[in-house]
Amino acid sequence: MEFLNQLNLERLPQHIAVIMDGNGRWAKNQGLLRVKGHKKGTKAVRQTIEACAELGVPYITLYAFSTENWNRPKFEVDTLMNLLVSSLKKEIKTLQDNDISLSAIGSLNSLPEKAQNELNEVIEKTKTNSRLKLTLALSYGAREELIKTVQEISQKVKKNLISPHSINESVIKEHLYTHDLPDVDLLIRTSGEQRISNFLLWQIAYAELYFTPVLWPDFTKEHLYEAIYNYQKRERRFGKTSEQIN
Repeated sequence: MEFLNQLNLERLPQHIAVIMDGNGRWAKNQGLLRVKGHKKGTKAVRQTIEACAELGVPYITLYAFSTENWNRPKFEVDTLMNLLVSSLKKEIKTLQDNDISLSAIGSLNSLPEKAQNELNEVIEKTKTNSRLKLTLALSYGAREELIKTVQEISQKVKKNLISPHSINESVIKEHLYTHDLPDVDLLIRTSGEQRISNFLLWQIAYAELYFTPVLWPDFTKEHLYEAIYNYQKRERRFGKTSEQIN
């Protein structure tokens, strides 16, 4: 089925988030080292970003490296960090050609200095691009984000800058890493795993979840179109009844 031709371009998700899972298993299936899967996965990243830009999806967030990933073998972590630097250098032309701005969320100070410098350079060079905002979640964990948010709000309450009774969803959102992003509409996870893995817990409260058995290095534009097609077939009620929506 050609899913692209089936899409309603008036009902696209505004914010897509992706848990890019299955790089290691892809490599193992090929008889290769895990890091080869991560390198192969960069092609899927490029295709996914380009497809979103072409369709007109304004926001995409990719789960690139979690706070828990630091516990992986040192060789794999080092390779991932080097791959991040080389990919950013390589993809700057793709970002510019497609009018895509880059941002990042997470404990970015924990990244190696070289990775931080390259990341900041690409963010600065693409900051005026406006077709699509690409956000990389790096050294990111949703629980860590929520802890940081509570700590920051608590300090403001302590200084009488915020009243405890005035704390609402808007105040919390203002203190999240994603304060300048809309909530996620569609969350995609590849590789067949069906869990959230500490990713954007606040932001996906009403997101549609889509799980595919496709391993991330094999994920193509057509797979993205299929996910969006599936999303468009669902009724999003946000707690209301079907009658209220219709």
